[in-house]
Amino acid sequence: MQHYVFAPPAVSAVPVSGGGLFPVRRIFCVGRNYAEHAREMGGDPSREEPFFFTKPSDALVTEGSATPYPPATSDLHHEMELVVAIGTGGTDIDEAHALDHVFGYAPGLDMTRRDLQASAKKAGRPWDMSKGFDHSAPIGDILPAATIGHPASGLIELKVNGKLRQSSDLSKMTWSVPEIIAYLSRQVRLGAGDLIMTGTPEGVAAVVRGDLLEGMIAGVGSVRTKIV
Repeated sequence: MQHYVFAPPAVSAVPVSGGGLFPVRRIFCVGRNYAEHAREMGGDPSREEPFFFTKPSDALVTEGSATPYPPATSDLHHEMELVVAIGTGGTDIDEAHALDHVFGYAPGLDMTRRDLQASAKKAGRPWDMSKGFDHSAPIGDILPAATIGHPASGLIELKVNGKLRQSSDLSKMTWSVPEIIAYLSRQVRLGAGDLIMTGTPEGVAAVVRGDLLEGMIAGVGSVRTKIV
């Protein structure tokens, strides 16, 4: 009989509003999915094909827990995003039926070591260490789509220490949720437990130790964490 040489890691999971836990398999993130954010990052706001990067599932910060300021950076940025939780997987998913694969939605933060990202971009290197570090993905509870439907519009905002930093509308996403799911499923086989962070609007900026981040998406919920 086979046995593990050490205890396997715990399953990363996000609380579901109303009860239960959503076990997380992988975290995909869409880059530059709002035109104004693309502009503020020096990118092309035109409707180019979406591109993706990933975070490890154990980067999640749940239930309002604190987020430690990470090492190797002096420029930690917030990026407020709608998170899509995949309930049934598949490949080559048709856009018209993409939402059938969604379990629910959550508000989340894609924390970014911006100085490391800038260095990686300049050198033509991967973004992994700027995006996929420990505690880089604070997330609120997942609300089932059966309860809230599929939000295609609605206010998305982030406050830091009570002051508004980011404010936009989900309708301003360059690529919609069905389009993102369909496109990504042609690159990889999506599976139950996958999360997709759908990009951030303009207004990203640095945070420091002691800052309180409070994000919300109308009809979806809120995410809260303190940088420590």
